[in-house]
Amino acid sequence: MTREPSLLPQRLETDPESVERDLFKLVLTIIELVRQLMEKQALRRVDEGDLSEEQIEGLGTGLMHLEEAMEDLKSRYDLTAADLNIDLGPLGSLLEP
Repeated sequence: MTREPSLLPQRLETDPESVERDLFKLVLTIIELVRQLMEKQALRRVDEGDLSEEQIEGLGTGLMHLEEAMEDLKSRYDLTAADLNIDLGPLGSLLEP
């Protein structure tokens, strides 16, 4: 029985900085997805009238701070919103623009 030559290298060559950046990119993608879902939920609750003016103000401030923190973290790793958007093939993109 002859062995077919392996198309994959026996060892993966990884750059520690690249691995760290890619992991950070994945974490930020998940955080951005949760942020967008929270924003939609907050808007739905505002539209339904479930919240007081004080709660609406608190939600708006919290979401604004989270968005600012995300922008800061993306700039630290030189990432854009497009970098965080995963292409799901026929399902489209993970994140809304």
